[in-house]
Amino acid sequence: MEPESRGAEPGAPLPGPGEELGPLPGQEVLLPKLGGAELDRELESGGDLIDDKEFDIPQVDTPPTLESILNETDDEEESFILEDPSLLNVDNIDTHSYDTSSLASSDSGDRTHLKRKKKLPDSFSVHGSVIRLSLLKGISAQIVSAADKVDAGLPTAIAASSLIAVGTSHGLALIFDPNQALRLCLGSTAVGAQYGAISALSINNDCSRLLCGFAKGQITMWDLASGKLLRSITDAHPPGTAILHIKFTDDPTLAICNDSGGSVFELSFKRVMGVRTCESRCLFSGSKGEVCCIEPLHAKTELRDHPITQYSLLAMASLTKILVIGLKPSLKVWMTFPYGRMDPSSVPLLAWHFVAVQNSVNPMLAFCRGDVVHFLLVKRDDSGAIHVTKQKQLHLHYDLINFTWINSRTVVLLDSVEKLHVIDRQTQEELETIEISEVQLVYNSSHFKSLATGGNVSQALALVGEKACYQSISSCGGQIFYLGTKSVHVTTLRNWRERVDHLLKQDSLTEALALAWSFHEGKAKAVVGLSGDPSKRKAVIADRMVEILFHYADRTLKKCPDQGKIQVMEQHFQDMVPVIVDYCLLLQRTDLLFGQIYDKLSENSVAKGIFLECLEPYILSDKLRGMTAQVMKDLLLHYQDNNLMEDMEACIVHMDITSLDLQQIVLLCWENHLYDAMIYVYNSGMNDFISPMEKLFKVIAPPLNAGKSLTDEKVVMGNKLLVYISCCLAGRAYPLGDIPEDLVPLVKNQVFEFLIRLHSAEASADEEVYPYVRTLLHFDTREFLNVLALTFEDFKNDKQAVEYQQRIVDILLKVMVENSDFTPSQVGCLFTFLARQLAKPNNTLFVNRTLFDQVLEFLCSPDDDSRHSERQQVLLELLQAGGIVQFEENRLIPMAEKAEFYQICEFMYEREHLYDKIIDCYLRDPVRKEEVFNYIHNILSMPGYSAEEKQSVWQKAMKHAEELLLLSPSKAADLIATHFNDQIEGIIKNLQDQFLLFQFLRSLLDPREGINQEMLQISPCVTEQFIELLCHYSPDEVLETLQILDFYRLEETIQITQKYLLHEASSYLLEKKGDVQGAFQVMLEQLRSKLLKLTREAEESTEPHLLKDIEETLVKTIALCQRNSHSLNQQQREALWFPLLEAMMSPQKLSSSTVFSQYSESLKSLTMQVLNNMAAFIALPSILQRILQDPVYGRGKLGEIQGLVLGMLDTFNYEQTLLETTTNLLNHDLHWSLCNLRASITRGLNPKQDYCCICLQQYKRRQETADEIIVFSCGHLYHSLCLLSKECGIETKGQTRWTCYKCNSSNKGGKPNENFSELKKGNAASVAQSSSESLLDSQQIQAFDQLCRLYRGTSRLALLTELSQTRGGEKHGLLNVAQGDPALNSVFQNKNFQLHLTPPPLLDE
Repeated sequence: MEPESRGAEPGAPLPGPGEELGPLPGQEVLLPKLGGAELDRELESGGDLIDDKEFDIPQVDTPPTLESILNETDDEEESFILEDPSLLNVDNIDTHSYDTSSLASSDSGDRTHLKRKKKLPDSFSVHGSVIRLSLLKGISAQIVSAADKVDAGLPTAIAASSLIAVGTSHGLALIFDPNQALRLCLGSTAVGAQYGAISALSINNDCSRLLCGFAKGQITMWDLASGKLLRSITDAHPPGTAILHIKFTDDPTLAICNDSGGSVFELSFKRVMGVRTCESRCLFSGSKGEVCCIEPLHAKTELRDHPITQYSLLAMASLTKILVIGLKPSLKVWMTFPYGRMDPSSVPLLAWHFVAVQNSVNPMLAFCRGDVVHFLLVKRDDSGAIHVTKQKQLHLHYDLINFTWINSRTVVLLDSVEKLHVIDRQTQEELETIEISEVQLVYNSSHFKSLATGGNVSQALALVGEKACYQSISSCGGQIFYLGTKSVHVTTLRNWRERVDHLLKQDSLTEALALAWSFHEGKAKAVVGLSGDPSKRKAVIADRMVEILFHYADRTLKKCPDQGKIQVMEQHFQDMVPVIVDYCLLLQRTDLLFGQIYDKLSENSVAKGIFLECLEPYILSDKLRGMTAQVMKDLLLHYQDNNLMEDMEACIVHMDITSLDLQQIVLLCWENHLYDAMIYVYNSGMNDFISPMEKLFKVIAPPLNAGKSLTDEKVVMGNKLLVYISCCLAGRAYPLGDIPEDLVPLVKNQVFEFLIRLHSAEASADEEVYPYVRTLLHFDTREFLNVLALTFEDFKNDKQAVEYQQRIVDILLKVMVENSDFTPSQVGCLFTFLARQLAKPNNTLFVNRTLFDQVLEFLCSPDDDSRHSERQQVLLELLQAGGIVQFEENRLIPMAEKAEFYQICEFMYEREHLYDKIIDCYLRDPVRKEEVFNYIHNILSMPGYSAEEKQSVWQKAMKHAEELLLLSPSKAADLIATHFNDQIEGIIKNLQDQFLLFQFLRSLLDPREGINQEMLQISPCVTEQFIELLCHYSPDEVLETLQILDFYRLEETIQITQKYLLHEASSYLLEKKGDVQGAFQVMLEQLRSKLLKLTREAEESTEPHLLKDIEETLVKTIALCQRNSHSLNQQQREALWFPLLEAMMSPQKLSSSTVFSQYSESLKSLTMQVLNNMAAFIALPSILQRILQDPVYGRGKLGEIQGLVLGMLDTFNYEQTLLETTTNLLNHDLHWSLCNLRASITRGLNPKQDYCCICLQQYKRRQETADEIIVFSCGHLYHSLCLLSKECGIETKGQTRWTCYKCNSSNKGGKPNENFSELKKGNAASVAQSSSESLLDSQQIQAFDQLCRLYRGTSRLALLTELSQTRGGEKHGLLNVAQGDPALNSVFQNKNFQLHLTPPPLLDE
């Protein structure tokens, strides 16, 4: 048999050892052949995601039934085919059938079983099982048998085409046909002993030749038809290196081999005069980088004419880069691509495939090393040049050892822990993961280490070889063969039906339905077996889904829990039933849903109930139209039985209920108060729009006409009635949708005729006329009139519409004006409505003007004072709606004033621009008095008013100034300050009420009231007048106010405070004036008088608060002395402090009575307070001398002053110790700083490089006299001339200061001459400093910076400075008012200074 003819027809399949015969009946047969027509179709389909166009699936006459699939056992065999259409008998190792977690085995961290519980979409539930892994039993058995019987050794390499070749470690090549029968055994163990193991195999395109590469470097070529040895090549590459790869190109006379030296050779086979020869040419030498992977571009028969195939492209991967070269017409490198950084032990991988991108089919090269796959698209342009473009990369979280295209959209990856990952190339989604460790994959490590020739390879190549399995995996026609140590496995994509059935076997019906639906919608990935017309495809899938749904319904009923709570059963059906409903609706098969499936589920009452409840969301969203009458009836009965009335109403208004008993439904709705549903049934079921109105009127009219208030239920009915009438008149259906267009005019007329009926249908004799209009007006006048207003808007101006409008208006007037039982508000609503209608430009209504006069009389009747604000509001609305044209204005204003309708007056004056009169309206209106200020302010400040109008308002406001002040002094003051600044003094003169004047001035002048003092132009005498009034009305606030007031004269103010005997205020003013002695005398007098009072009252009756009063006065006096002592000389200080001490000691001399002794302790402590404060300003000897000179103490009673003296000595000792400690600490700090500064400044400099950083020349080579070498502490080195050329040298005092060019230019954005090297931010010395200040050069700055880093925290000197500043601030409190808050910038606020507390450690018990 000639090899070329092989595969045209299937021969009789020969059984392998221990095999069953033939395929299973009824199984689909895969024919993986890609035709040219298929490629054209793939291009046309463009974005169509179904990617099985490579697979031409023949139609199967009888697809398997669901039962047959579900009843299959797991170990049954599935048919399988290679490119040759003869059948292979395979044993299906279906990983999912016995290992449900195989998607993500335990070490991958993806806990699928947990996900399954949570119903999260993992890849299995979304895509099902995408590939099938099968054991080729026949081949596996014969490999083992060959090892035993002919000493073939272990398998080492595999090559698959329409034949399968397996190489062994003892040099044999076993050739199997598609039926797994052993066809040939090539070679012998004797040759194997000489050549070593087969390390690489390759079969050519037409399956006529086999190339074998050996571990010791030899190559043999065999004729696969006859089994003859054609060539034995020993000199094609350097001896002593193993063949790693040997590959035929598409040209059968050209092959490529790659050896363990990393070199690549082209082998050219020729036959000259019957002699077979082989010429070898080196394409890449291993000395330039070791190649460890080669891949020639193979094109299928129908793509042989592709323009790129003429170049015979070859991809090579070395350990550092990828190369793509063309072998024809002459050798040319088309692309090199270096890797990034990666793990040196990872394996370089290459794989070609023709892919359709942007309406053209071109080869794509996938290459990877490690965990990133790069895709390169190779195109040829019109000029014949080849362009390589990078596509989207694939980033993985595992290390790859094999990459195979299974078709143009799907790739299969093998990671270093022997897991297969199926990935969709375009979306980069992982479709499935399978553990294949049971394959026991063969690795090619020994060949990469070239152990057969003594291990003479580089370490890098040997490291890569640890994981190399290039020769163990071979792909052909959508199938991938894996060579194990004792077996051969094959993976192939499952077709769509198989994937669905596989899920059904696993009892994953929901997932099976979801997968089938994704096929139906064209959204599934890696689809096989669906091609042709999309509508036919959808029909096939839909039929399959219907079968599954029937089975699902059966299983739902079968799996229902029998025992236990009813809730468990309900939950079961709630999980299952919605799935059936969903898919029936998606497939648009409501006939099934309400036919066979509903009948099935009705067998179980709980299932039936859940089914009916599931329909609700679909009914509400209008997705469910074709419900049968039986289901609708059952649904309503179910809702009624379970008392779910609101749900029932919501459903009814979305259903087509014409096929049901309407009277029964109306009765049901009425009894259960489902008014929306009742109206809907009448309207859509009977086209009756009036009956529901009559029914509702009958309920709400009697209580309204009797003047009773309505229950909540009846209010709801009334509101629904109003909305219903509004919808009918607007042409809309109630409660949703639209009335059919042909019915709209009829419905409008019917409703109008109904509303304006003179009497109701079953009227009693005493019924008033127009009952329906009257009822609605009583129920809600405003809303009913709004409904009419909207309806009038929609009316076309035809004759009938005009008549209807006029008729309704006449009825409204008749009902409301002739009746006294409507409130002013209701009557006002009617006339507002009429005024709006009459004000329209196209108005056709007529209303008698005398009626408007009657309404005016009715609303303004002064004899009736009830509902005053309501009547005013109604009249205002009426005027604003356009009713003003119906009244005589000269009559309206007097009536409004008489009725005290000030808003009406304002409205009228506003129209006539009489803004000054509006001020009267505000002032007379008790409700809106306060708003007058805003009104005046707006008129005077906003644009849009004339000067005369503003002037009249200004004069009116001046006239009523006192009235405005009485209303609100603060608001009036604000207004006066803004608009009447120059009139303030006049207003003050005219004010008679002194207390009012005081309130006004306080609001005006006190800065705390918020008025900007700078814009007030008033004389100091006004401020003094305010101070005097303040002294009179609120003496306690005088001192506080004086401290914040600005514009007053000191002398005059002192006289006022002295007149009112406000001593503290006087003292404050005297101190402010500069008369410290005078201020002190005032305070001292106060203190003395209080002490005198104490000594007098001590003998009579005691006042406990007096002592506290003395203490407060003393504290203020001490503070006064402290504030001013800094600016006085010694003598002046003594003049302050000693009289104070004298004053405190004098009561102790005067009184020796026992009564007074209770106060003596308190007085002594106060005296000590004075002494302690004195000690800071007056020398201790002076104080002691003064005390001892005192006649009382001079008599020798030293015991009494012993406490005073000892206290002073303690204070002295404490301060002396403090001073010494501080001095020691500062000295220590200074010494430490100087030591460190000296050490860092004298340290040698170490240049980073031996060339100048500017000119880049070595400093040794330039010999110029003026040139010096300058090294900086940052390590940069320069020539001085280079630095000068960059303006980095500054002359100061005859010395040149240098700055580092590199550091400065990077810090300053290329402006090196601005600052010195900024080694410490913010501390760089500025070049523009004055010459008196010393400059630090960059080296000194760096040293200082180093010191600061050594000394962590704030320095003690800084703390002391801070303390002295804050203390000084206390003493000069008056002078520091304008300064900012020092606490904000304080070192104590620094986070490094603050105390960080940690919790106490836990003690072990």
